[in-house]
Amino acid sequence: MTEQSAGPGDARPLRIALLAHLRHPIAPPFMGGMEAHSWHLCRALIARGHDVTLFASGDSDPALPLSAICDVHYDAVLPWRDHHGTDRLNAWLDDAHAAALVQIGAGSFDVVHNNGLHRYPPRWARVTRHPMVTSLHVPPFNPLDRVARDSGAPFAPFTITSEVQSGRYWPDGMPDWAHVVPNGIDPADWPYSPEGDGTAVWFGRIAPNKGPHLAAEAARIARIPLTLFGAIEDPDYFESAIRPRLGDAVHYGGHLSGADLARRIGRASVCLATPLWDEPFGLTAIESLACGTPVAATDMGAMREVLGPCGTFAPPDDPAALASAMKAAAGIDRAACRARVEERFTAAAMTGAYERLYRSAIAARHDDWPDATFPPRELRPSLAVRRGMATRRGAAPDPGVFAEK
Repeated sequence: MTEQSAGPGDARPLRIALLAHLRHPIAPPFMGGMEAHSWHLCRALIARGHDVTLFASGDSDPALPLSAICDVHYDAVLPWRDHHGTDRLNAWLDDAHAAALVQIGAGSFDVVHNNGLHRYPPRWARVTRHPMVTSLHVPPFNPLDRVARDSGAPFAPFTITSEVQSGRYWPDGMPDWAHVVPNGIDPADWPYSPEGDGTAVWFGRIAPNKGPHLAAEAARIARIPLTLFGAIEDPDYFESAIRPRLGDAVHYGGHLSGADLARRIGRASVCLATPLWDEPFGLTAIESLACGTPVAATDMGAMREVLGPCGTFAPPDDPAALASAMKAAAGIDRAACRARVEERFTAAAMTGAYERLYRSAIAARHDDWPDATFPPRELRPSLAVRRGMATRRGAAPDPGVFAEK
């Protein structure tokens, strides 16, 4: 953090630490929306003249200004489907994030943009008053929901991606330091196609909560040829729920890169988005709309908010209703789909909103704001880690920053 802190109207370039989620590499072809978000945001901030360091797994895109937190992403060594919630994975994540904060605390960054899903960074920022914007990309889970309530401040604001998400994190109303910043994409990466070829497409992670089996069943009922694209995150699920549904009408097209995937989406007449969980946004939905391809979706999470009149909807447990929604979606004006993205969901708008929050967080660092109070700790990094986390103010953060209620 430089001594001459930027105010909200200051246009000088910033030194930004961009902390990514560690489950997958921040590299194309992306495993999911969080990886795409961090990769594109890093490049967009650099293009705007900022000095950015990406803190991510060491197998992330080497073309990015990378500072490796760990050698490889954790799903490569501790697969989420086998280790989720276990002491082993939790300890791995604790150590990785504590080590990341050592590097960030020593790096003289103006601001941190935290895109991870761990309690340490927001509590560290709250105690040290180091400007940090924390973006919440998932529904609340313990202890992240507690952190969202007890770690926010004007110098440590939180962002969410949809209005729907706000009621889940803050049921009594959003605090002043919480903001909605919708995800955005560069429309140039998703070329517009004025007409479809009568087929359907689904793309995303091949996992149960993404619902590709539902898409396949709906396409069979609708008699609309469907191609599924994406990384097979859960091989057992693919073999038991997807492979038996493959055939003349349903195909698996592999895990394509951005340009190839965009061409296939643009050729389709309808895209299926089938989250079976309360997805806070739905990046695939706006990527499809940018190509001009309307979306038939399960009525979950923020799908209605994101798609508006450019989508049709069905209950998550009704493939016949989704089949009807597919047919109806194919009649939606494709130009209107593209226009919705250009008006609401561009990367330029998203990045501009983040920049304003960075500068306001920096300006608020020395405001009169109550010091953080956290309950007695149950988990704490090693003494060596805590000593390495000294801040520019000359004191290591209170160990309570790492408290686990």
